[in-house]
Amino acid sequence: MTQATTPAAKAAEAFQRLHGRAPDGVWSAPGRVNLIGEHTDYNDGYVLPFALPHRIAVAASPRADGVMTVSTMGDDGALQDAAPVVVADLVPGTVKGWAAYPGGVAWALREQGIAVTGGADLVIAGDVPAGAGLSSSHALECAVALALLGLAGVDAERADIARWVQRSENDFVGAPTGILDQTASLCCIEAHALFYDVRSGKPEQVAFDAAASGLEVLVIDTRASHALVDGGYGARRAGCERAAGILGVPALRDVDIAELDQTLVRLPEELRPLVRHVVTENDRVLRTVELLRSGRLAEVGPLLSGSHASLRDDYRVSCLELDVAVDSAMAAGALGARMVGGGFGGSAIALVPVERHDEVERSVLAGFASRSLTRPRLFTAVPSAGAGRDR
Repeated sequence: MTQATTPAAKAAEAFQRLHGRAPDGVWSAPGRVNLIGEHTDYNDGYVLPFALPHRIAVAASPRADGVMTVSTMGDDGALQDAAPVVVADLVPGTVKGWAAYPGGVAWALREQGIAVTGGADLVIAGDVPAGAGLSSSHALECAVALALLGLAGVDAERADIARWVQRSENDFVGAPTGILDQTASLCCIEAHALFYDVRSGKPEQVAFDAAASGLEVLVIDTRASHALVDGGYGARRAGCERAAGILGVPALRDVDIAELDQTLVRLPEELRPLVRHVVTENDRVLRTVELLRSGRLAEVGPLLSGSHASLRDDYRVSCLELDVAVDSAMAAGALGARMVGGGFGGSAIALVPVERHDEVERSVLAGFASRSLTRPRLFTAVPSAGAGRDR
């Protein structure tokens, strides 16, 4: 057997090795980078993600006994098995750890009346860095959702699948995430960023070819692992909902940036920074989209840096590693840089002229080394295809 190189090939080979037969199909979903628009999704706002080439693949076959088995391949090629579950018995709280992600998807699909209670064998392989703020968990959930839907013969709208995956994350796993990551993983296309209006559900594919402009998006995985199930993310989301209630608006998306100053004085002091971030971040997304539509990618840099400053100072979700990544990249000639994802760790991105790549990378590595921080992982992000069936 030839050495498998892609996540889909690895998942298929592992399935064959484990179960002694080929899977009925293999589905995969990518991680994502959010170019700009952080913590706006659960405020009915705007986001601008693109899919990474890194993917999570699920090789799957149906069962008839109601049991779902899940095995995942580690970096060393070894398989780790989760405890089998009976799909009909799944309820929130019954599955812990990483297995809650596929278990939650099966539960959410079952709750929608989709025929998944016959069970399935799933084998998972992937190369989306875990804990890096690049949405490895949502890539896993989206790939599992497509696999279970495929086995059930159900062809659902991607927007519906995104909502089902969000429900599994919110209500089964217990992470109060918005809908950005699921939508990006399911709906992005190659060489484009996805401008998505969360309230209306309206997507627009915006051409995004950094290389054609002599630029690249450099991802800096700080290796400072983050977790969204803890209280930091949820507390900020609750604060935004409280602020919207005080202001009498459905969501912070409804606050006009032209009236921001007079709006903030109506709020308790502790809520003002949250509102200021969300309102200004939505504005930065809209301005970024206009620049991309007119081919002025290099001018996006200051908006990225403004986003980071807002996330650091107003939303307070940055950390030392993210700030070092951003500051070091900017010092070496990046046009703009910011943290991405929920925060408290994970990754940053930098918009870098191609000819400055080596200098920026050296600066970031030196910045981490000078503070005795774990060496980060750096790679260039290329807008890639969304989730689908591989074989």
